[in-house]
Amino acid sequence: MPTTKKTLMFLSSFFTSFGASVVICAVLGTHEWVSSTIAISDSSSNGSIVITYGLFRGQSTQELRGGLAEGDKDFEVLGTLNATSSPKTLHLVVISFLVLSLCTSLLSSGFTFYNSVSNPYQTFLGPLGVYTWSGLSASLTFLASVLFVGNVQSNRLSDKLARALYPPHPSATRREEAHHYRYSFWLTLLVLLLNGATIVIIAFYQKARYRRKQEQRKPMEDAPRDGILF
Repeated sequence: MPTTKKTLMFLSSFFTSFGASVVICAVLGTHEWVSSTIAISDSSSNGSIVITYGLFRGQSTQELRGGLAEGDKDFEVLGTLNATSSPKTLHLVVISFLVLSLCTSLLSSGFTFYNSVSNPYQTFLGPLGVYTWSGLSASLTFLASVLFVGNVQSNRLSDKLARALYPPHPSATRREEAHHYRYSFWLTLLVLLLNGATIVIIAFYQKARYRRKQEQRKPMEDAPRDGILF
């Protein structure tokens, strides 16, 4: 059976890794990743389109001066994008990375809980497995957030959605785009912090365990040889 100290530390890391899984679910399920304001103008009107969306769903509002604006629209992000477009492909990669991050975070939770009730220390089920799965979860989440920003900024994801949602304005001149990343996006930082906390807790436990072993070995090394032989 594991010691009380080990049980408490691994249970603490279980809560942080499981917390990361919960936050990833929130990141996937909420629709507040980014809000983009796209200024438009054509021969008959000018104004802006405001699009707020997450990984799966979003909402758009058209504000025109000197023209007839359409009502608010709810839309499916993947369904709105062109099937063969690079923004859609990259968006699917972002979703895939976050789903994989969720799976690895759940594996880390399982490993930490298993270590709190048993002693598979020298196998992959021990701290090595926790480091691996928590590290992968953090890395995949970080990559997903970077790719999402790249998709919005470089591939002009918001503009592609606006053009698909408002086809009557294909020739309108887009003067500028302003992007504000919302709470769903910034929750990815919390995922990184929780996975990092899991790794740090296990690292502290390993360091304390190594120090205790060294202290137990030292009296044996300092004992007189005749006493040891006896």
